[in-house]
Amino acid sequence: MGMAAEAQYHVLAVDDSLLDRKLIERLLKTSSYHVTAVDSGSKALEFLGLLEDEHNDALAPSVSLNDHHQDVDVNLIITDYCMPGMTGYDLLRKIKESKSLKDIPVVIMSSENIPSRINRCLEEGAEEFFLKPVQLSDVNKLKPHLLKGRDKESEPSINKRKGMEECHSHDITRTNYDGLEVV
Repeated sequence: MGMAAEAQYHVLAVDDSLLDRKLIERLLKTSSYHVTAVDSGSKALEFLGLLEDEHNDALAPSVSLNDHHQDVDVNLIITDYCMPGMTGYDLLRKIKESKSLKDIPVVIMSSENIPSRINRCLEEGAEEFFLKPVQLSDVNKLKPHLLKGRDKESEPSINKRKGMEECHSHDITRTNYDGLEVV
């Protein structure tokens, strides 16, 4: 039954490199995740319906619906950092700024180990930062974030402070989230 439960998780994988995209897709499918793979940040936003929302918001800001993305059930987004056009960091910021997508966990991947880049992504709300090549042991670290994302969906505002505390308990120590102290 464990495999059936895991198969319910839908991961959106974003990477401009075909080889890296196929690798992450295979690793995720090996772990029984449903995977949608796209090759750019803008295609990810299009898949999530965010580009359409931005267009609608510009035309009629008062008609913005929070439930617009219910048809796209993505439990986690894993994205490359370095991509042409929109970087993984840019994608992360767009997702975290969206009312309807902000609770979806985002994981950033990069082949470059640059501490300032890693810290910036974590401070902006990324759950993890994986160094490429991503391995099965990395994919196994995704499960707690998927569960946390589901908790946020079922109890939208109650677990918000608890979620922030959990962010501080990872292997990587983070500074205060958006300048807020967790009590």
